[in-house]
Amino acid sequence: MFDTLSDRLAATFKNLRGKGRLSEADIDATCREIRIALLEADVALPVVRAFIKQVKDRALTAEVSAALNPAQQIVKIVNEELINILGGETRRLRYAKTGPTVIMLAGLQGAGKTTLAGKLGHWLKQQKHTPLLVACDLQRPNAVTQLGVVAERAGVAFYGPQPGNGVGDPVQVARDSIEYAKQKQHDIVIVDTAGRLGIDAELMQQAADIRAAVDPDEVLFVLDAMIGQDAVTTAQAFLEGVDFTGVVLSKLDGDARGGAALSVAHVTGRQIMFASNGEKVDDFDAFHPDRMASRILGMGDMLSLIEKAEQTFSQAEAEKMAAKLQGGGKDFTLDDFLSQLEQVQKMGSISKLLGMLPGMGQIRDQINSIDDKDVNRVGAIIKSMTPAERTDPKIINGSRRLRIAKGSGTGVGEVNNLVERFFDARKMMTAMASGKGIPGMPGIPGMGGGGKKSAKKAPQAKGKRKSGNPLKRAQEEQAAAERRALGPGADAPAAPAAPGGAFGLGAGKGPADFELPKEFKDLL
Repeated sequence: MFDTLSDRLAATFKNLRGKGRLSEADIDATCREIRIALLEADVALPVVRAFIKQVKDRALTAEVSAALNPAQQIVKIVNEELINILGGETRRLRYAKTGPTVIMLAGLQGAGKTTLAGKLGHWLKQQKHTPLLVACDLQRPNAVTQLGVVAERAGVAFYGPQPGNGVGDPVQVARDSIEYAKQKQHDIVIVDTAGRLGIDAELMQQAADIRAAVDPDEVLFVLDAMIGQDAVTTAQAFLEGVDFTGVVLSKLDGDARGGAALSVAHVTGRQIMFASNGEKVDDFDAFHPDRMASRILGMGDMLSLIEKAEQTFSQAEAEKMAAKLQGGGKDFTLDDFLSQLEQVQKMGSISKLLGMLPGMGQIRDQINSIDDKDVNRVGAIIKSMTPAERTDPKIINGSRRLRIAKGSGTGVGEVNNLVERFFDARKMMTAMASGKGIPGMPGIPGMGGGGKKSAKKAPQAKGKRKSGNPLKRAQEEQAAAERRALGPGADAPAAPAAPGGAFGLGAGKGPADFELPKEFKDLL
């Protein structure tokens, strides 16, 4: 959703690089470009004016003029002001001191309230809560049935005593749900209310009556992030009619301009608490203003990526893989390779995961072209192999590859590519485990070399040359004979040490009486 805005801002900051000092004209030109980028992203005009004023005032101070890298200081200022526009700090749910905690959802029809109720329930269940979804949308056809299906998919409890389709009293259903939750020991009640295609008095009155009946701890306004400038008008109307406490953005995975997200928190004074960015039940998470600002500026979102990994990967599997890597990767099999792919797949779309990495905006087209079905094809190829072939892919010859290709519905070329990639991955792990670094990459401090060029071999020690002087040669041969007589590894006897000689050896304690410490012996 923020791709266009990210591209415009990146191009603006690129023009600042290489300048040792920024003039007032440079700052004016930069602010003008940022203003155009925000307006094109459909950010509300009052928000743009406030944002540009803050950036300009800070950019003209010594904070930038005295900086070693003024361009980076401008990016830092824009990042901090974006965080402020998006709400500042992360806003957490407020829970009731004595349960159940009541969360009421409000918003226009089509904003995604019912689907979001299931996602919120699933998210709370992962936080070790026991949520209950309550169907209070009794106007829209099959809204009660839809919420029941969503609740079942999310794995949470559902309360819908009225059939809906225009039948039943939503205020009474909301009131009764609190007692039901207490009886069934649910600590959170999520009330899904009715919406309208537009703002009207009947919609606002019903929402206000439900709020008065259940006295919710949180009233979340569900905002469709794709509706553009109308988001501000709608948000202000709901703020006056229902007085919501937080905002939830839905459909953040759309390709519309995302100015609504940048406008609503600043205009209403209510922070964005959650964001939905997909159709699956787990495409939902808490909204972090600092992480969103970082993504808009192309800096990635590593913290969210790490959190997803921690939720998905099991500790036992991670330790098992670590042990195999430390062993040099020789025990790493195609079964392990498939297991790792499946774990990554559980984290969500691979293109979304790559989009969280810093600097990925430069190769956005390649990332968007990634097909998640490729992972399924790799899985089909590996599952078409015998256990022996998965353990030792070296035995996969031409006839076996043909059989595997037919069994997985792929071509022989795809099987060849998979086997080659697997051997490359194992070679890289072996090199990293042995401290040689990553093959084909320059050496990293503390990780060995890793380049393809082999290290220069140390010149081999040449045999000891015999002296051409007959007298000297006789002395050398005599010394060699004495060494052989003393045994292997022994050295020729040295001259007796003088009294009070080196290392503090006293008189009478020559080399024959001296003994090396045990640590030195072990070292030798």
